[in-house]
Amino acid sequence: MKRLSAAQYFVNNHAYLKFPIGFLILFASFFSIELVVFFLMGSADPSSLAFGALWSALLSAVIVSLPRKSSRIVYGIVYFALLLWSLAQVGYYQVFDKMMWLSTIAYAGEGAAFLMDVLINFPLMWYLAFILMIGAGVLILLFYPQTPRLLLSRIPCLLVCIVCVLVLSNLPEQIFQRDDNIGGNQNEDTQVSYQDAYDAMYDAKLVYDFTGIYHLTYRDFWFNNIYPLTPDYTTDLEQQANQIDSFFQKRGPHTANAMTGTFAGKNVIMVLMESMDDWMITEEETPTLVRLMNEGINFTNFYTPYYGSARTLNSEFCMNTGIYLPTTGSYVFDYLTNSFNQSFASQMTANGYSAKVFHYNDPSFYSRDELEPAMGYDEYISYKDYVQDEKTLCSDNLVFDIPEVNELFFREGQTFNTIITRAAHLGYSYREIITYYALQDYPEYRGRYPSEEEDSARLKAKLVDDMFARLLEELEAHGQLENTVIIAMTDHYTYGYKNMEELYSHSGVEHDLLLEKTPCFVWSADGPAMKVDKLLNTSDFLPTMLNLLGIDSPYNYLGQDAFDPNYAGYVLFADGSWMYDGVAYQNGQILMNETNREVTKEEIDAFAELIEEYRNVSNMLLINNYYK
Repeated sequence: MKRLSAAQYFVNNHAYLKFPIGFLILFASFFSIELVVFFLMGSADPSSLAFGALWSALLSAVIVSLPRKSSRIVYGIVYFALLLWSLAQVGYYQVFDKMMWLSTIAYAGEGAAFLMDVLINFPLMWYLAFILMIGAGVLILLFYPQTPRLLLSRIPCLLVCIVCVLVLSNLPEQIFQRDDNIGGNQNEDTQVSYQDAYDAMYDAKLVYDFTGIYHLTYRDFWFNNIYPLTPDYTTDLEQQANQIDSFFQKRGPHTANAMTGTFAGKNVIMVLMESMDDWMITEEETPTLVRLMNEGINFTNFYTPYYGSARTLNSEFCMNTGIYLPTTGSYVFDYLTNSFNQSFASQMTANGYSAKVFHYNDPSFYSRDELEPAMGYDEYISYKDYVQDEKTLCSDNLVFDIPEVNELFFREGQTFNTIITRAAHLGYSYREIITYYALQDYPEYRGRYPSEEEDSARLKAKLVDDMFARLLEELEAHGQLENTVIIAMTDHYTYGYKNMEELYSHSGVEHDLLLEKTPCFVWSADGPAMKVDKLLNTSDFLPTMLNLLGIDSPYNYLGQDAFDPNYAGYVLFADGSWMYDGVAYQNGQILMNETNREVTKEEIDAFAELIEEYRNVSNMLLINNYYK
C-alpha cells in the first residue's frame, strides 16, 4: 500500500476542517463571556470588544492546537475560571461600584460570611447570564470538537497566536492616540485618562472600560506579579522615592497649633465603628453617641473614601498608618515586612504606651495576627479564644464581659487600646445573626420602622451605643474616666443596605459620592466641646490625632492635621472625584455647590493633577517602604 504523505493525510482525513471548526467553537464561547460582561456592565468602550476578540482568538488557538484529551481538560479549566471571574467582576461592580483586582481573591475568606447578603443585591440578568454561560460550557465539553493532530495542521494556530500577540502589544498605544485628548481621555470633562489608568493601574474599572475583561486580567497579573521582577522596576522605585520627597517638600512641615497636646498623657481608646453610618446616630437609638459627639470634638465633614480592594481594611489600615490600601491591585499583606514606624501604634509605643487590639474575629481574619504587630501593636486579642458559644460573639461588650479580656484592657501603665466593633455590619434583615440576636433583647424593633432593613440597621446602631455606654461605666468603675480620651470613627457607610433610594433619603443626599461621609469624634471628660466643619478624609485622621495627643511625629503623612491653619481641607477619591470648599465634583459634573461659587476649569485641572499625585504617593509609600 502506498504510504500517504503528511499533506495527503491532512486532506484525505479532512484535518483541514478540524482547526477552523474547533477554533470557531472555542472562540465563540470565550468571546461570549466578553460580550456578556460588556452588556451587563453597560459602560465599556467598544474598543474593549476588540481586545476581547483578540484574547478569545489567542486562547482558542492555543487550546485547539493541543491533543484532544488535553485540549478538552485545558478548555474546561480556562473557560470556567474566566467565566466565574468575569461574572464575579460584574456582580462586585453592581454592589460596590468598583471592579476587583486579582489580589481581591485573597480577601475572599473575609467576605464569605456575608456572601448571601451580597448575592441578593445582584441583578436578575446576572443570574440568567450565569446559568446560560455555565450551560454553554457544559455542552461544549460534552460535544467537544475534534482538534488537529498533525504538526502541519497546527501551523494556523501558530499564525493566529503571533498575529494576536503583535496586535495586542500595539493596540493600547493606538487607543491612546485615537483622539486629541491627553492620553486618550474618554471625556474631556472627566479628566480621566485611559493611559494614566493603564500605566499606573490605579483603577480596574477604567482599565476594563477600554481593554475588556481578559486584557484587564492579563495586565493585572503582569503589573503586580511579573513586572516587579524586572530590572526596570528597581529604577522605577528610585524615581518614585524622589516623587514622594517632592510631594512632602511642596507642602512644608507640620507646626504646632492651638490644639496641639490637648489630650497629652491620657490613656487612649480608639474605636473603629464598623458600618456605623451618620444617619444611624439619633437621640432615639444612640443617646450615648449623641452625647459624646456633643461634648467632644465632632468632625462633621469627615469622609472615608474607598481606595483599595476591601472597604473595612482600607479605612482600618489608613487610620493606623496614614496610607490607603494600594489602588494598583497589589496585595497589602505583601508589605507586612515594611517598617511602619510612622503608624499610630508605633508612635504611641515609642512614647511609653502599650498597644493592643480587641475584636471578636479570628486572628487569621485579614491576617490581623500579622497585620497588627506589623503596624506596631503589641497584641491582637480575639474574643473567640475565650468563649465556647458562637452566639456570644454577637456582643461587642465581650471586651468587658470576659474577665481575662477586661483585665488585659484595663492593664497597668499608659495604654492605647483599639476596639473594632461588629454590631452594625451588614446585612440588615431579621434573619441576620446579629439582628436576630439583638431582637431577643429588643423585640420592639421588629416592625418599628417602615422597612425590615431600617429596623435592623437602627437596632444594630443601638447595640453599638450600648457598647459605648458600657465603656463609660467601666472607665468610671476602674477610676480611668478622667484619664482617658475616646477616639471613634467609622470605616464606611452602610453599603450593604439594599434599598438605595431609602439609603439616600436616610443620608439626606442625592449622589453616591456624598454617602461617604461618616462619623468621627474625640471625647474626654475634661476635653473641649466643639464642631470641626473642615472637609477631612481618612488620611487626615492619624496626623490629627497625633497632634491632639501631643505626639511630635518626625514623619510626613499623606493626610494633614485638621487643626493646621495652612490646610484648607479636602477629600480626594481614587476615581478622580473630589470635594473642596463646599463643592463636590464627579465625572465632569458639579454634584454640590453649597456657596454657589464659580468652579473654573483651572480648578478642575488642578484637582485632577493633585489627585493623581496624591493617589500615586499613597501607593508608592508602601512600594518604597518609605518610612524605613
